[in-house]
Amino acid sequence: MLSWEFPPASAGGMAAHIDGLTQALADGGHDVVLLTRLVPDSETETMRFGVRVLRADVDMPWLPDNRTAHTASANHALVRLAELLGDWSPDVVHAHDWEVAWAAEVFAGRFDAPLVTTFHGTARGRHGGHLGSGDPTDINAVEWWQALRSDQIITITKLMVREIVGGFEIDPNRVRRIPNGIDPMWWMTSSPDEVADTERTREIFTWGRVQYEKGFQVLSRSMMVLRNRMPDARCIIAGRGSYLPELQSQIDVDGVTDIVDLRGYVSDNDLRALAHRAGCVVIPSLYEPFGVVALEALAAGAPLIVADTGGLAELVGGTGSALLFEPGNAAELADCIERVLTEPDLAATMRASGHQLLSATYSWKAIASRTVLVYEDAKDTFARRA
Repeated sequence: MLSWEFPPASAGGMAAHIDGLTQALADGGHDVVLLTRLVPDSETETMRFGVRVLRADVDMPWLPDNRTAHTASANHALVRLAELLGDWSPDVVHAHDWEVAWAAEVFAGRFDAPLVTTFHGTARGRHGGHLGSGDPTDINAVEWWQALRSDQIITITKLMVREIVGGFEIDPNRVRRIPNGIDPMWWMTSSPDEVADTERTREIFTWGRVQYEKGFQVLSRSMMVLRNRMPDARCIIAGRGSYLPELQSQIDVDGVTDIVDLRGYVSDNDLRALAHRAGCVVIPSLYEPFGVVALEALAAGAPLIVADTGGLAELVGGTGSALLFEPGNAAELADCIERVLTEPDLAATMRASGHQLLSATYSWKAIASRTVLVYEDAKDTFARRA
């Protein structure tokens, strides 16, 4: 398995997904080797819950100011990890997203193994179906090539299945939907520094990669609407990303600097504690192929409000576990927040529905079992193609 993101490098939900999936595969008796980047506080080779993790130092020369060239160059370092494999060889090569496409294709060819790709999102989807020049167009081209090269494709929502089949002109029989999952027990328990039986507050909490499509600017505008209706409400936005300066400017323009806290990076334990005490968690995304943050919030017992878009709507729509609002509509979001924070019976019903949804659908054991079935189909496809 190859991935650009893996703990402790966790820019989004993909790292948590791969961590959970690899552990569940190992628990099921599969021999898993994960290839990823060397990042601060990591080592070149480790064993993590039965998974052998090999990390490449990708800090090597590349073309400046060109994300695609940077990533392609880094894939050379990932390929060099083959030196550490010895006599071990894979039955299946599984790539996650475009950043590891080149190395995954090389490994599949070297070991005469089928290639499976999981797309956690696409460049076209992240840009609302419109590809501008530069990185979006380049990444889309890599994704198209990667999809055509793969023997089987996994994606996380029905929306993404349609996006890949239509956008890359792929046979629908080669694309499978397998949702992301989480470790609900970790999110349910208190962090070491958390006060037991924490009461929920008037805090509105959200977290994730700070990019335009995550819609945190919409939440800022909703706080401008709420400040007179709920003077004691406060908002915390945790995370880092390239949109952070623009988001801070938007918060300043909205006049809510005193009630919106851009917290930046927070540790996993602090994240869990914040989710446990929040009056609600808001996911205001303009585009969201899945939204693992929604599952994490539900596991932490937080009343949930999400934008009615993409994977979020598919995830919780019609389940009673969340309130949905029109993407980008700050006034409607403000109304939803006010309802959750002032109607305790509604919040309790949402929390109970969220717990039921998690236990029925999103266990890692079930997700790993479905992934193995895709591996078997990929081996059959590869054998016929050979």
